[in-house]
Amino acid sequence: MSDTPFGFGLPPEEPENGDEGKKKDPAGGGQGSGGQGGGNPFGANPFGFGGLPGMGGPGGADNPFAAMFGSLNPNDLGAAFQQLGQMLSYEGGPVNWDMAKQIARQVVAQGTADGTKDASVGPAEKAAVEEAVRLADLWLDGVTSLPSGASTAVAWSRAEWVEATLPAWQQLVDPVAERVGTAMGDVLPEEMQAMAGPLIGMMRSMGGAMFGQQIGQAVGALAGEVVGSTDVGLPLGPAGRAALLPLNVAAFGKDLGVPSDEVRLYLALREAAHQRLFAHVPWLRAHLFGAVEGYARGIKVDTSKLEEAVGQLDPTHPEQLQEALQQGMFQPEDTPAQKAALARLETALALVEGWVDAVVHEAAKSRLTSADALRETLRRRRASGGPAEQTFAALIGLELRPRRLRDAARLWASLTDARGVDGRDGLWEHPDMLPTATDLDDPDGFVHREHLDFSEIDKMLGEAAKGDAPEDGDGTA
Repeated sequence: MSDTPFGFGLPPEEPENGDEGKKKDPAGGGQGSGGQGGGNPFGANPFGFGGLPGMGGPGGADNPFAAMFGSLNPNDLGAAFQQLGQMLSYEGGPVNWDMAKQIARQVVAQGTADGTKDASVGPAEKAAVEEAVRLADLWLDGVTSLPSGASTAVAWSRAEWVEATLPAWQQLVDPVAERVGTAMGDVLPEEMQAMAGPLIGMMRSMGGAMFGQQIGQAVGALAGEVVGSTDVGLPLGPAGRAALLPLNVAAFGKDLGVPSDEVRLYLALREAAHQRLFAHVPWLRAHLFGAVEGYARGIKVDTSKLEEAVGQLDPTHPEQLQEALQQGMFQPEDTPAQKAALARLETALALVEGWVDAVVHEAAKSRLTSADALRETLRRRRASGGPAEQTFAALIGLELRPRRLRDAARLWASLTDARGVDGRDGLWEHPDMLPTATDLDDPDGFVHREHLDFSEIDKMLGEAAKGDAPEDGDGTA
């Protein structure tokens, strides 16, 4: 998990005039009162505890408001009390998603570290994205047997990306947060839990707020980097909607020395290829999200650390719980089952990304002069721990292994040579037909191995079931 996985504090003030405005900051520096800047949502003390007792910030016993809220100016006190009330009154699921969305949009409004502000997408940009996706789908028709999966093509602002992808983040993160929330309620002895109902409720409310704070910060920062809806190899956006973020596409290609239309088209190829896979492999989405949930079930909470933190919890020192949460309290179980869950998830994500990499390269290599350079740039972005991987790791404790992505791309390319496009894409018919982590170590062995045709097996089983069905009164099955 990340070094500062959970916590809460004051969100940065949203500009009065939306995305084009600037953060009011009497002290200068362009950061929120909690020390939050748009460039580093996971920096030192990212959740605004700097002014609390014991955290080395300004204020002290002589000024209780300074002790509680540190360097806040008086105009911020209303917002501080409002958020505190929201935190303690929250009664929803394991994550306060309203808070997560609010903070993510505020992070987006701040702009990225290079000073780029979010802006509404204009008609010309929308038309360019629609044309790029249309052409990308046309090129992909010749290199894959899977038909188009994008019913529409959209150009999103960063704020629109946040709104569109939060439901998927909720599905990914809730299983992990549920494990933590359950542990927070179970640290007290059973005979004391009935008497400690208000305390448990407060802890869960705080836990939901802490998760919401972290996720909001991470998703807001990620919105400043992603180029589409599938950057993490998962379908984060609505089904059938191929999306690009023109502002981020331009930033991605800024220093590459590649024409902007080629950059846009190459990224549209990747987005459209993902859409084909998720649209026409009906079990794939559930398989991936189920693997995340299976991995989350194996996460354990160090209850001894949590018990110690709860036993010493002082309402005027909430940073004690924050410090405990930072000290490796949440770790995956080191068991064969958890290792297998992690391997399944990593392999499935690698196979998705590897297939997209191989198919897009086949479609682009003879048409785009910069295809090789763009392919390598994206691979290096993954290998260096790009924002998508960092956010995914921070939220569920998983880091993708870039080596597996390259291995998977080589395996899919070899399958194309050996079995053709139909033989390669036919492996997506059933999860048991896909390569395993071991197969990625021995791609030649997998490519030349005979595989069962699961469609024929399913047909046989269906016929057998039909034959065994009881007859009704008129003698028909």
